[in-house]
Amino acid sequence: MFSSDPVVQVNDASIFHDHHTVLSNINFEIEKGEFVYLVGRTGSGKSSLLKTLYADLSLRLGDVQIAGHKIRGIKAADVPMLRRKLGIIFQDFQLFNDRTVGDNLLFVMKATGWKDSAKMKARLSEVLMQVGLGSVEKKMPHQLSGGEQQRVVIARALVNEPQILLADEPTGNLDPEVSNGIMRIFQQINKSGTAVLMATHSYGLIKRFPARILKCEEGQVLDSAKENFELTHDY
Repeated sequence: MFSSDPVVQVNDASIFHDHHTVLSNINFEIEKGEFVYLVGRTGSGKSSLLKTLYADLSLRLGDVQIAGHKIRGIKAADVPMLRRKLGIIFQDFQLFNDRTVGDNLLFVMKATGWKDSAKMKARLSEVLMQVGLGSVEKKMPHQLSGGEQQRVVIARALVNEPQILLADEPTGNLDPEVSNGIMRIFQQINKSGTAVLMATHSYGLIKRFPARILKCEEGQVLDSAKENFELTHDY
């Protein structure tokens, strides 16, 4: 059944790293199909917030719902089900260098319960075409440029048609021209109905591709939809 609930709901959540409070009293929602930036200085809590959303960091205080899953107290056995509804994109690619691009994607499909090899093959071709990489299935990651590797990572994140993409500095290691190309892919994905939450240090990208901004600052999360704040430089 179709639900009109936001894809992310965060209510009075606090995020801890060991015994240290990283962020407190966080409240925000992300609607289906919305594009949101996450900014803040290094160490301000951006990665901790993303890790909490995909249940890599346990939530001890407050409530978080993402893609229909309650995060607080989520059982380890339920985390794979949650991750099928999310696309997670890391700055450092995390591709297996000892297998082809196609095998990298098939690995994720098998790990998330795909069984039918014809459907897997068709979906693999589809997501590679979606990121503009129709002909790299048989190549090894080291044969690709950094921008191409990041496109493979995006394709891998799209395999299960996620409700939201969580991207942690996806253009952090790429030059500006390549970054623009990656951003255009994210925009196309977003236009097709997938929400995107992207952590970035690049003020330049935000200026070129404006959208709502969540800013981690002094233990709080500020929301440009609710308050005005300055973005004056790269973080």
